Amino acid sequence: MSGKDEKRNGSGRPNRASVEDMGPATWGVRAGLTRSPHGETSEALWLTSGYVYESAEEAAARFSGDSEGYVYSRYGNPTVSMFEQRLAALEGAEACMATGSGMAAMFSALASHLQAGDHVVASRFLFGSCHQVITKILPRFGITHTLVDASDPQAWQDAVRPQTRAFFLETPANPTLDVFDIPAIAAIARQAGALLVVDNVFATPVLQNPLRLGADVVIHSATKHMDGQGRTMGGAVLGSRKYVTETLMPFLRHTGPTLAPFNAWVLLKGLETLKLRVEAASRSALTIARHLEERLGRGQVRYPFLESFAGHELAREQMRAGGTLVTFTLPGGRDMAFAFLNALRLIDISNNLGDAKSLITHPASTTHSAVKEEDRRAQGITEGLVRLSVGLEDAADLIADIDRALEIAGA
Repeated sequence: MSGKDEKRNGSGRPNRASVEDMGPATWGVRAGLTRSPHGETSEALWLTSGYVYESAEEAAARFSGDSEGYVYSRYGNPTVSMFEQRLAALEGAEACMATGSGMAAMFSALASHLQAGDHVVASRFLFGSCHQVITKILPRFGITHTLVDASDPQAWQDAVRPQTRAFFLETPANPTLDVFDIPAIAAIARQAGALLVVDNVFATPVLQNPLRLGADVVIHSATKHMDGQGRTMGGAVLGSRKYVTETLMPFLRHTGPTLAPFNAWVLLKGLETLKLRVEAASRSALTIARHLEERLGRGQVRYPFLESFAGHELAREQMRAGGTLVTFTLPGGRDMAFAFLNALRLIDISNNLGDAKSLITHPASTTHSAVKEEDRRAQGITEGLVRLSVGLEDAADLIADIDRALEIAGA
């Protein structure tokens, strides 16, 4: 910005520098930064539900769109806007809208685009709640679906119908960490005239940018890595300005899955350290995955950057590191998995992920317990499978805790 258009802080200096040509670490700290006339260092927290106007004419102009400004915090809020702008910069998106949770983001991305009679093609490798939305909730509104083996591009092609309007996938998938070819699937979606929606929660924008690989829409559960300390809920939908303003925005404004300003402020502070945390946890995760593979054997440990991982080469093409999650299978089924989890002393049992603290869960009995057993088997979710979210502790301490628990469980 320059001249009279520059906004300035209390010191008289320009309010913010352009970060468009700078790196992701800078975006995480500076993108979207808007200071009030007080010139605060930390982003301002605007705890307000409504706004006032200088005149009735100004109020009318705001609502008609003839004048810029906020009208109601269900529609927009300065703190929430900063979070949206910062995340858009990190993800390489033209626009972003925040939501109250990751599942609100997932549902809104699809529901705002679809109507009765439409058809969705989705990966069968899905988080439990995403599986419920695709297979149970959307069908109530006359929206049909086909679940496919997402690793096979031909399966996506074969599932297309004249009514197909959206593709949906997670990569890496929850909890198996399967990685899928975004450019190949995007090409099929474009040919079919379908919107490709990618859940990027496991990789985060630090490790993967699906929009740059051909996706139309990216969704996030900001509850996970973006918060990173288990404090608050949040979600986001990112895409083209046309999709966000013409399709998504009217749906969100009138259905109300709003991100609270305080939660947005917490998430803004989380974005400042996102790159540092994700990269550090990913390094530890690779170290732990290699150790577990030596202990349990090849084929029992799943991590995208392990050479034994089926999608290893694709993962290295699409991702900058293997991520913070490691999944492995214990030979004794649920009994051994429970014994292992119960024997851990440092790593906490929790269905959350992306935290500074290492967390572990048994998906078959928690995150995917509502999924039918045959569908879990189709995803590779066995009774012996556990999912480890690696945190920021010393990797050696985590390995010692894991080895001790494996000994107690008899693995």
